Amino acid sequence: MSIRKFRQSDRSSIEGIIRATGFFAEMEIAVALELLDLAIQKPDQTDYEIYVSENVEGLVGYICYGPTPCTQGTYDLYWIAVSPAAQGKGVGAQLVDFMEVNLSACQARKVVIETSSQPLYDGTCAFYVKRGYHEAARLKEFYRPGDDKVIFMKDL
Repeated sequence: MSIRKFRQSDRSSIEGIIRATGFFAEMEIAVALELLDLAIQKPDQTDYEIYVSENVEGLVGYICYGPTPCTQGTYDLYWIAVSPAAQGKGVGAQLVDFMEVNLSACQARKVVIETSSQPLYDGTCAFYVKRGYHEAARLKEFYRPGDDKVIFMKDL
């Protein structure tokens, strides 16, 4: 398995992965695709770093992260998705490790991740905790009634 910079030709594969996970609503998918399109249209932009993970069968995951506006050394992990067939095989962990190594090399201090409190995301939250992130905040009923925003953080 290898990780490389996102290319325009990856867009449809990434969209397929995002949809196949079953985690994201249509409006969330639209935002993820908007960031891919921005990276395609403005390859020199520095707001979003997008990388893909691939094996002999093709793309199996992607990660999108970038600097948090108005901070010094804080970054947001905006998107991470792994194809259902590759989940539980270390792809997500490799993508997060790759991000953290890249960020540490540029003196980043913190990574922030936001996710949902819905039961569907229990595995996601456990994944972040296992990677050394801690729950830093919880915004009650942020997304909709009964759906909190859970904010995870990690010092690099």
